[in-house]
Amino acid sequence: MRLKDLRGGRLSLRLDTRATALCLLLLTATSAIGVLTLGTGEYTVPTADVIRALLGDATHKVHMVVVEWRLPRVLLAVLCGAALGVSGAIFQSLTRNPLGSPDIIGFNTGANTGALAVIMLANGGYYQVAAGAMAGGVVTAAVVYLLAYRRGIQGFRLIIVGIGISALLASFNTWMTLKADLETAMAAAVWGAGSLNGLSWEQLGPVSVVLALLLPVVLFLANRMRMLEMGDDTARSLGVRVEPNRLALVVTGVALTALVTAAAGPISFIALAAPQLARRLVRSPGVSVLPSAAMGAALLVTSDWLAQRAFAPIQLPVGVVTVSIGGVYLIWLLLGEARRQ
Repeated sequence: MRLKDLRGGRLSLRLDTRATALCLLLLTATSAIGVLTLGTGEYTVPTADVIRALLGDATHKVHMVVVEWRLPRVLLAVLCGAALGVSGAIFQSLTRNPLGSPDIIGFNTGANTGALAVIMLANGGYYQVAAGAMAGGVVTAAVVYLLAYRRGIQGFRLIIVGIGISALLASFNTWMTLKADLETAMAAAVWGAGSLNGLSWEQLGPVSVVLALLLPVVLFLANRMRMLEMGDDTARSLGVRVEPNRLALVVTGVALTALVTAAAGPISFIALAAPQLARRLVRSPGVSVLPSAAMGAALLVTSDWLAQRAFAPIQLPVGVVTVSIGGVYLIWLLLGEARRQ
């Protein structure tokens, strides 16, 4: 379906019916799971009372449990999942490879290194750790990009270099953890698992603001992303400045990943799985930004509900659940790729 501006047809918007339907379906599923999450826990709240609390028409106790305690966590799961889905779509498009996600390339590990350095060396608070994670992710991306650059960037080379840098950083992270005292090492291990436990409105505000700044940039670059998938020569013939646009996409994708890592720790495999699952459901030749965002949000909200309820009363870090699910998905993906050879 294609909509055109009446002013001479200068502005056009192409809507894929299947992609739009998938996004609406995933948003509905995410909302349903979110309401389920808001109502379950040590203090159970009926669904009708959850809706009343969201509309501002509930008792003080129900409002406190649903809106003040549980709602920020659900909203953060939605935003972080969407950010990871978009980041994964960017890097899988740039590398033209389903394995080209920030957690495979090593940007998650770099963000983890930056955060661990702040925890171990400076005993920093939440915002200092968040800043360290952002800096670690950006520096790692710069190193990988420069090492992989040979008169341009090839997807396979970027993945291989990223895997090597990720392995080095993972070893360094282990060394830092072993050198720390027990209390600091345990805090670092919990944070490094990736968790939404204990997050509140205080963390939701900065994440929302940064995403509000980054997502319009992604939507603006999405058309260039499609052209870059056709190859550098074709993109240049269409008037696309290849390396500046590729670099802008890399910086934006890294910023999205580092933002999530700064807020909740390194949550793995959402960025890997969401774009490919969305692509298969839409049946499109390449990954798309909005379906990937919707799929990422749905996956992380569902994983967080499982992390809270699967082993109740114990609450697992959501990263443990995403790694478990993602490991199965990665095996399935590798087997599928092997059959095509």
